[in-house]
Amino acid sequence: MADLDHEISQVTRLKSSPHQRLSREVPGRHQLPVSTVRMLAGRESNFSGRGRFSAADCCHMLSRYLPVKGPWLVDQMNSRAYVSQFSTDGSLFIAGFQGSHIRIYNVEKGWKVQKDILAKSLRWTVTDTSLSPDQRNLVYASMSPIVHIVDVGSGTTESHANVTEIHDGLDFSSGGYSFGIFSVKFSTDGRELVAGSSDDSIYVYDLEANRVSLRTVAHTSDVNTVCFADEIGNLILSGGDDNLCKVWDRRCFIGRDKPAGVLVGHLEGVTFIDSRGDGRYFISNGKDQTIKLWDIRKMSSSVPPKHEVNRNYEWDYRWMNYPPESRDLKHPYDQSVSTYKGHSVLRTLIRCYFSPAHSTGQKYIYTGSNDTSVYIYDLVSGDKVAVLKHHSAPVRDCNWHPHYPTLISSSWDGDLVKWEFSGSGEAPIMSEKRVRRRHFYY
Repeated sequence: MADLDHEISQVTRLKSSPHQRLSREVPGRHQLPVSTVRMLAGRESNFSGRGRFSAADCCHMLSRYLPVKGPWLVDQMNSRAYVSQFSTDGSLFIAGFQGSHIRIYNVEKGWKVQKDILAKSLRWTVTDTSLSPDQRNLVYASMSPIVHIVDVGSGTTESHANVTEIHDGLDFSSGGYSFGIFSVKFSTDGRELVAGSSDDSIYVYDLEANRVSLRTVAHTSDVNTVCFADEIGNLILSGGDDNLCKVWDRRCFIGRDKPAGVLVGHLEGVTFIDSRGDGRYFISNGKDQTIKLWDIRKMSSSVPPKHEVNRNYEWDYRWMNYPPESRDLKHPYDQSVSTYKGHSVLRTLIRCYFSPAHSTGQKYIYTGSNDTSVYIYDLVSGDKVAVLKHHSAPVRDCNWHPHYPTLISSSWDGDLVKWEFSGSGEAPIMSEKRVRRRHFYY
């Protein structure tokens, strides 16, 4: 893929490139990284006029230290890992498994299990988790209209449902009918939850009133993913099995079932959305085996009348490979800014993310893959900069530490493993376990 010719490419370069007097432009070639020695010399000479490294200088240096060494074992379970996430400050890590366990690890204490939660009334698997902004409460969802909330700020380590503490059930159905929740997120103020469900809807749950405050029929098929577009929390993004990404403005939710905008381009269902956090850009993973980068300002007010692409075959991503004849198809109304290919989105709702702003300037995007690997792409060039191989089953989720060159991959083989930048290639001091390979048969 050629270099991205869009405003976001310039923004990304500004956030992750050193002062222009240190850069070396070579016509016809990608700009080469500036050496650490040259940057230190520039700081001593005060090229920037600040007398110190700028945030972009720091990102330029840190973004070269990719978390590709290892892996080192964090935990092994006899159950598929479905979801995982770092807390906002990186001090905690949460992983949810199909066999009912949700484990919270204290990253700063050598990845010690701080709390082992046994999920209540689980249906199929833990489909999503979300940690409240104050990091005291965790919600978890499954293929049920009941979302449970647990206090994770207490001192106990073990947390068995309704034995040592209460798992409050939040009923999203408001009418007793059954559906599953694929995605759930705390609002930025921690007072509400937003969820995407198998009944094609988005729900908003008011935690103070303890009730559903809004239900919107958002898509014509399963809503696989929801998230907020920025820290303010007015814009909600959603993606579904109708192949569409939609933008919802909470200030205009009175117009029931009417999104603020629609973005067309995926040929198959959308499995996950991650926002860049600026209210403009987001990425989505699709069952068409692509990640797409979107600019919200390009959205349409309605779905094009012929947005579906005609195909003369039937396939199911849960058990079939993607048809080879579809790999080079392009949607005639594609509104995406860029497309990234190489990974595999099959069997499960595989997740993708922007790399951290603090350490990389969000110059990479990364994703799990059905082919048991983690892929890291350069946002601007589209190049695959790393493929992390260890697991023996699909990698459904993976997470980059918000401040350090550390990435955790979680797989259906039950392994949580840590990838880091380690100059010597030896295991970091806080990680005492070496990876022990084992094979599962499903």
